[in-house]
Amino acid sequence: MSETDSFIEEVSEEVRRDKLFALFRRYGWIGIAGIVGIVGAAAFLEWQRARNDAEARAFGDAVLGAVSADADPGAALEAIAATGARDGIRKLLLAADRIEAGDRAAARALLEAVADDPAQPESLRQLARLKAVIVAGPDLAPAERDAALAGLAQAGAPYRLLALEQQALALVEAERPDAAITLAREILASADVTPDLRRRAAELIVALGGEADAS
Repeated sequence: MSETDSFIEEVSEEVRRDKLFALFRRYGWIGIAGIVGIVGAAAFLEWQRARNDAEARAFGDAVLGAVSADADPGAALEAIAATGARDGIRKLLLAADRIEAGDRAAARALLEAVADDPAQPESLRQLARLKAVIVAGPDLAPAERDAALAGLAQAGAPYRLLALEQQALALVEAERPDAAITLAREILASADVTPDLRRRAAELIVALGGEADAS
């Protein structure tokens, strides 16, 4: 390589280095800001997680204090400030308190409010809908009850077996014992049936004149 070529290469290298330094001075803050942003986001998420944990503990403590209150658990539950799913849980507990007090209309209104709230988790809405159907009892029009239970009894629904049980009881009221027995046996055949539900389904079959262990 000639001295001229060597000189040109050294100059080119210096130019490239100067350009890199210039680019860093101009745009290097982007990388630094990115690092700061990542660290800041991680810190925010950790703070948010800690805050959510603290809020969950506070809500749980408030609920436990309310349901164990000697004076008026319902009033204590109403005084709890809650939003989202926690408010849905609070309303379910309030509904249970209203049932205990004999005010089924108020309980049903609370349950239907949760069931109709799209902001609530789907599993909570379905539980509220099922409880609302049970609380309403004969006051609910048969067609409305059948429609609600049909949706809750679909495959994969979280409370499918409990909805099937309510459908079977509705069939008993409609004087269709054979259809009720069929549903009760479907409950017994499920791998997810709980011991209490298994017992109730078997008792229903026997009460209707069937055999619980029939295939």
